[in-house]
Formats: sequence, C-alpha cells, structure tokens
Amino acid sequence: MKTHEIVGFRRANLGKVEAQELRAQGYVPSVLYGGTEQVHFYAPAMLFRTLLFTPDAFNVTLNIEGTIYNAILQEKQFHPVNDMLLHADFLQIIEGKEIKIEVPVKLTGTSSGVMKGGKMNQKLRKLRVQGLAENIPDYVEVDVTELDLGKSVKVGAIKPEGFTILSSISNPIASVEIPRALRGTIGK
Repeated sequence: MKTHEIVGFRRANLGKVEAQELRAQGYVPSVLYGGTEQVHFYAPAMLFRTLLFTPDAFNVTLNIEGTIYNAILQEKQFHPVNDMLLHADFLQIIEGKEIKIEVPVKLTGTSSGVMKGGKMNQKLRKLRVQGLAENIPDYVEVDVTELDLGKSVKVGAIKPEGFTILSSISNPIASVEIPRALRGTIGK
C-alpha cells in the first residue's frame, strides 16, 4: 500500500459546537480506533486531499502531537450539499492483526468481445478484502482478455494470495455489452 502522512492535534472537547468551529477553521475532526484507546483528533483538511480523491488504498502515518500511529482511512463523511469532508475515521494497524479494507480493481488486457465491437462495462471498482496489512495489495488485477460479447467475469474468478475476499463471489466485476447494432447479427 502507498503511504501518506497526516499531522494532527488531540481534541480537548468532543461536542458538536467545537467540531463545527474546527470545520470553520479548515480542520477535519477525526477519530482513531482499533488500538488500546480511541484517539480523538483534528487535522488540516488539505492533508486529506490525497486520501480522498484517488481510488488507491493508503497506509496512513498519523502524527498526533508527536505520537506516531500506523492506520488506514476506514470511513469518511461528507457534507451532502458542498462535498466538504466533515469527519474521518481511522483504523489503527496493529502488527499481527487483520484489517478489512476496500482496494481498487484494475482491468488488464484487451477483451476479445471489445475487439468484435462490444463495450466494456466495469461494474465493480472496489473489492472488500481482509488480511494482514502487509499482505493487502495496492489493487487487484483482473485479466479481461478472454471476455467475449455478452460475457462477464465475477469476483469468484480472482485467486487471492495472502488475503481473503469479502465481496460476494457472484458479483460481476466487468462485462462486455453487445451494442444494439450487433444484436441482430450475433449467431448468424
């Protein structure tokens, strides 16, 4: 996983009013859980940009007033109107303890169905996985070279190494749709 650093400050008061004041000053109220104690903190909103606007999974180094934590961004909450980040939850990574996270799915190869005029439709962009942090891949590759017109590849086709896939094995990852112009000519 890629790494990212966020420098934050412990929160003294945990009420709604303080959280709103922090947001108005450009900070994001956050919490780190999964360790021996929950750590409530805030950090500048601009430090979250790399984490939020990429499909990649990141290992986050949290520096909270000099104390270093290794974590992953578990949950984020946005304002429904202006898309401002309102809150972030981090899960502390503890050596030897498994984590659950979503990793991006990347399609590789050129589908035989697309070569015949079909349209590739990626239905699943992230895959929920579980495993030790060091075994979680940056992304999961799915080869679509053998995918023909009207066919799909499902989660069950992925062979995980060192981690477990939590998404349903019957979920389609990608399919090749038959364009309307070709529908009458297939099978003739």
